[in-house]
Amino acid sequence: MEAIIRVQDFHAAYGGRTVLKDVTFDVQQGEVLVIAGGSGCGKSTVLKHMIGLYQPAGGRILIDGDDICTASGRDRDRILRKLGVAYQGGAMFGSMTVLENVRLPLEEFTDLADDMMDMIALAKLRLVGLDQAAQRMPSELSGGMLKRAALARAIALDPRIVFLDEPSAGLDPITSADLDQLILNLKRLLNMTFVIVTHELPSIFTIADRVVVLDAAVRTMVALDDPRTLRDRSPNPWVRAFFNRQASETDPEPAPSEAAPDDGGPKAERGDS
Repeated sequence: MEAIIRVQDFHAAYGGRTVLKDVTFDVQQGEVLVIAGGSGCGKSTVLKHMIGLYQPAGGRILIDGDDICTASGRDRDRILRKLGVAYQGGAMFGSMTVLENVRLPLEEFTDLADDMMDMIALAKLRLVGLDQAAQRMPSELSGGMLKRAALARAIALDPRIVFLDEPSAGLDPITSADLDQLILNLKRLLNMTFVIVTHELPSIFTIADRVVVLDAAVRTMVALDDPRTLRDRSPNPWVRAFFNRQASETDPEPAPSEAAPDDGGPKAERGDS
């Protein structure tokens, strides 16, 4: 497979503080690549730079060979047309119907007739199993339905690459599993490439071809491989613990209710007996 995205020596910084450094990986055409790691490791930061929302402090991000970080004008628009994005909360416009939300990218970036835009938007909703909800308002949808509607809007312009930020967040296990299967179906039917930020292990093992693992402690990428290989054979013990859902070896401090009551007597130092 060829690389459709190349992240090379990527650095991210906010207010002069380095958040990530020396991150390098490729995304292959037609794969599902997951960006994972602990809280605060920079998963969403990488995604936001990959879709052009932020400029990196260093390095390059190539989309189909074009640097999205330096492109401007029509060149930048041409790159962005290859990308579809669904944000964690769905980001649906509450004053529009589901159909109107999905056809919005078509209104902004095409000159199609209204009936053609409606037909395409309805077809995308049918792909995600929401065609019967086309005339409903976002407030009438469940959490899982909102995620599907956001995904339908993300693929409205037939992008080559779809970015999903925490797609399973807030969903029950069955709804989350259904969404995983939908992603795999879209990958197969439309030959799309997915870049997904998530820390949901069941989803990772179901959908990911490979996983980029970030570690906040060292502020960089510490692993890239198939999730089962990372779980069973990673040379990094933290990565193995992450994919095996193992607790930290550090003993927590006792909660106040568990501590011995203060009797007003002298405190014994650690090691006294």
